[in-house]
Amino acid sequence: MKASFVTASVSRDAGGLYYSVRNLAWHLADKPGVVLDVHGLDDLHAQLDEASWDPVRPTIHRRRGLSALGYAPTMADALIHGGYDLLHTHGIWQWPSAAVHAWHKSTKRPYLIAPRGMLDRWAIDRAKWKKWLVSRWYEAAHLRDAACLHALCAPEAESIRAYGLKNPVCVIPNGVEVPEENAETLKTEKLTLERNMLLFLGRLHPKKGLVNALRAWHTYLRSTIRDPRSSDWTFVIAGWDQGGHDAELKRLCTELGLAYADIPAGEFLGETSLSPHTPLGTSGRAQRSRPTASVIFTGPAFGAQKDLLLRRASAFILPSFSEGLPMSVLEAWAFRLPVLMTDHCNLPEGFLSDAALRIGTDAASIAEGMRLLLQSPIHDLRSLGTNGRALVERQFTWPMVAAQMKLVYEWLLGGGREPSTVQH
Repeated sequence: MKASFVTASVSRDAGGLYYSVRNLAWHLADKPGVVLDVHGLDDLHAQLDEASWDPVRPTIHRRRGLSALGYAPTMADALIHGGYDLLHTHGIWQWPSAAVHAWHKSTKRPYLIAPRGMLDRWAIDRAKWKKWLVSRWYEAAHLRDAACLHALCAPEAESIRAYGLKNPVCVIPNGVEVPEENAETLKTEKLTLERNMLLFLGRLHPKKGLVNALRAWHTYLRSTIRDPRSSDWTFVIAGWDQGGHDAELKRLCTELGLAYADIPAGEFLGETSLSPHTPLGTSGRAQRSRPTASVIFTGPAFGAQKDLLLRRASAFILPSFSEGLPMSVLEAWAFRLPVLMTDHCNLPEGFLSDAALRIGTDAASIAEGMRLLLQSPIHDLRSLGTNGRALVERQFTWPMVAAQMKLVYEWLLGGGREPSTVQH
């Protein structure tokens, strides 16, 4: 079969979608009998990240007009003349949806849609009137005529039904690359920094809940001021800014009296003699003086830098209001990190497997979760991390995910029985 992924971005600008869509493409293209292409739109890092898709090579289409819409007049024609048996849309509300639907009307062939959390109630309520217009224009038809909808988890399947869609739904999660490890790595990787690190890794966007996380961090530090364990931890926020949220978070730190530092990820990881909580100087840059900051902003971290942050972290937090199925939590578990997360992360397996502690989205609940986690005995933290690693190996490896997806493709093309992942 010849198939293609269609998505708005093929670069790091897509956040977790960049990694999840790219890795699924790699593992599907590795399956016998599958030829896979990728079509996406240009953005700030598209040309830079194009080579990272090898051996799959994306076709990048130039945007015209409003960047937020992603109008790309060449995309539909390229799909129609691409000889594809099947398309798989990743993400909605932008022009690729219209291009895929135009391909379907021209070829009468099937396509899947992975909304990637974009039909969750929280997401729908953001920029609601714009989404209403786009829905009337092309998105409603795109969703209605899909042969199958791809949910990353059971809660996302419920959101799809709540939106009113009746299409078949396959529930297939994201996967994760499980890092190799040995006894020496496990013994030393957490010992490279002077203090324990509570890590957030992802887009700096309001939906991630970092405003309340910082309020919670302030509450936690104040409540444990006489407890020596409270000075053993630093809150590290690693991620790329979206819409100026980075500046909002730093203003909040100032308002709360939280000492913070800007230390780029490369410097933070490359100079282990520099404490990860060096105070700000007048220029806003980290100064090499006695450590006092309890919050570190590292900016974006990709590739080897991201892996090294996960290796050196002691725990992970995702206080999100809305997710599809977050790659960052799966990656944290793959690196044996205990996790604090909300129900909106759509990974109930983490709670059932004792790999994560549940927090709400409000500051008080997050602060209580921080207290429970950060004051836990080390053997309890290790147990949470071990359970997370086992969960990933059991349910979330990419070869397993790709095999499930291939069965759905074959079924849609009339070459196999309905897979057990499909719901009606």
